[in-house]
Amino acid sequence: METFSGGSARTPTSQIELTLSCRNLADMDVFSKSDPFIVVYVASGGSDAWQEYKRTEIIYDNLNPDFATKVVVTYHFEEQQRLRFDVYDVDAPSPELSRHDFLGRCQCTLGELVSQRSSQLKLLGGPGGLGTLLVHAEELISSKEHAHLQFHAIKLDKKDWWGKSDPYVELFKCTEEGKWVLSWRTDVKKRTLNPEWGTVVVPVSSLCNGDHERNIRAVCWDWNRSGTPSLIGETHFSLRQLRTTGSGCTLDLIHPAKQKKKGSRYTHSGRLVVRLERLEHVYSFLDYIQGGTELACTIAIDFTASNGEPKSEDSLHSLTRRNALGAIRNPYVTALRAVGEIIQDYDSDKQFPVLGFGARLPPDGRVSHEFYVNLNADSPFCHGVQGVVDAYERCLPQVQLFGPTNFAPVIRHVANFARQYRDGSQYFILLIITDGVITDMPQTKQAIVEASCLPLSIIIVGVGSADFAAMEELDGDVVRLSYNGRAAERDIVQFVPLNGLLCGEQVTLRARLAREVLAEIPDQFLGFMRANKITPGPARQ
Repeated sequence: METFSGGSARTPTSQIELTLSCRNLADMDVFSKSDPFIVVYVASGGSDAWQEYKRTEIIYDNLNPDFATKVVVTYHFEEQQRLRFDVYDVDAPSPELSRHDFLGRCQCTLGELVSQRSSQLKLLGGPGGLGTLLVHAEELISSKEHAHLQFHAIKLDKKDWWGKSDPYVELFKCTEEGKWVLSWRTDVKKRTLNPEWGTVVVPVSSLCNGDHERNIRAVCWDWNRSGTPSLIGETHFSLRQLRTTGSGCTLDLIHPAKQKKKGSRYTHSGRLVVRLERLEHVYSFLDYIQGGTELACTIAIDFTASNGEPKSEDSLHSLTRRNALGAIRNPYVTALRAVGEIIQDYDSDKQFPVLGFGARLPPDGRVSHEFYVNLNADSPFCHGVQGVVDAYERCLPQVQLFGPTNFAPVIRHVANFARQYRDGSQYFILLIITDGVITDMPQTKQAIVEASCLPLSIIIVGVGSADFAAMEELDGDVVRLSYNGRAAERDIVQFVPLNGLLCGEQVTLRARLAREVLAEIPDQFLGFMRANKITPGPARQ
């Protein structure tokens, strides 16, 4: 229940869940069908700048995909919130959209989707003018529960001529108007009539909108290489039903066409066993922050010679190039302010350790890949964002930009502190601002993999126009980062190229950068807390 306070004002908002599907997409592949995914963009506050908000999963070999990924948007009644949906056919293991085939796009406002509930939008600009986007919008009831469900099936119908079946299960939520929308999909179990999917974790809000009495539809399919699955059977259950039977519910899977054809001779097409292992209370990022967890941000700045001579206006470290208002036009300062101003709100003492790497230091010109930017041998701390910028500007004239570009030393430096705070009292963020191609890739990959079990996230902001392909590999969004056969326990790296945000209105650059840079931090933070079974402390007054 939300708090009420007389004599105050509160903006009405709601959480809206969007479920996405496509129909009749263009077929871009020669020997199979398209492999579509959707990129969702938002533009608000009257801005013409589109910001990427969410990507769905990829549905392989399917021109009529139903996406399990939900897009949850906060709806503000008094604002016009514009949305754009771009559909692509995946063509390469890369997050770069230019590497994939464009299938079409459509635009609308969140208000239009909310008022219609179920919308059909024509995809424009794609090959042949084909494709329609289906969007279902439903207001979410606040629920912090996740259901841990165990699934297995018994004696499913055999659907393949030369084998058994390749079954998977989809769960559908019943909406307020009685329509079914996809909420979850299991993986495919190959060549078995008695599959075991183990435990899946589903948000109760997506499963039944927080209503334990609401019906849930389970459909069992046989996967086919053609992309068009064969129905095995379907059934229904509710969370209340599962809660009253601790050992699980054994449900008959019914194939409607077979039932109609065989009449009383038909029993079922196999059985699905569903057991509610537990209902877990899920804590939010703010629950931990309000419970006392502090964010500790360390900043690492690239002082290698590839940035250019600092006295030249063409240098990325130039302190002489200024805008019409007299402010320094320096990408390092832009990134420092954009991220630092967000992070400092969650840091009680506002003290930031600032490290530099790749420079020759006074008085003897020794090369260092881990030095204090304030050039204080006893303490690396700078007070507040302005203190960080001041220390950076004082440091530049005193050091000589050199090289190479090594990340591993600063990552290990912060990881050593993070190891001392596995209790959830502090979470560390390392912001690396760099211009160049990394020169210690193996050592950096090893350092990240070893740090993936720690309360640590690494943000890399790329400035300039260098080749940042190595940074995309470290990001691990497409392929989980690994080193010598050991995979990272969590994805802890977020890479953002600054040049990609420089278009559009300059006044909103800092806000766009902060959004892109910090987008994954809450999920990475919660991933560590859940993996280590850390619950938040009581909310501070």
